[in-house]
Amino acid sequence: MTSQSADTLRSRYVEQAASDLRENHRRQQELAEELGVLRQEEALLVDILALAERHENPASPSGPREPVPVEEPVAEEAPAREDVPVAAAQAAQAAQVAEQPRQAPLSDLLTGLLGTHQGPRLAKQLREELVARFPEWSPTPQVVRNTLESLVSKGLVERHNQQRSVTYALVQPVEQEAATAAADAD
Repeated sequence: MTSQSADTLRSRYVEQAASDLRENHRRQQELAEELGVLRQEEALLVDILALAERHENPASPSGPREPVPVEEPVAEEAPAREDVPVAAAQAAQAAQVAEQPRQAPLSDLLTGLLGTHQGPRLAKQLREELVARFPEWSPTPQVVRNTLESLVSKGLVERHNQQRSVTYALVQPVEQEAATAAADAD
């Protein structure tokens, strides 16, 4: 290897190292900006959570929650970014959703659907009817079957095996009152 080729190779390494350092510094600045935005979003969400808790339980004297401390690398403070209002809008939307009334449990919806039918129904039919009537619900077929089996174990729904199919029907009102009383006693 000649002296000239060694110098050329060395200068390439130096240029590459300098380029890598510049890229590393740029990425550190990017991450510092993202960290600043995340801190602002966290503070906003903590405030929203405190408001939601006060809304749910007005007698509670709890103030805003303190954010959980996180170890972080030492970095330069990032200037505030202009897209923070977008994060604030998203957090406000999340708070609005948190204050909306909760959905009825799946078990209540399924017993309600079973109550509208005279005979037993397949889990698949109940799921299709549930999704059609309540578009905000989209449980998997397995979740519907598990919920129905839970209702069977509580004595609120009866299971019928017909050949290779399993159907479910609501327990008659007299039987249901006894099953509810037994379930409440447990």
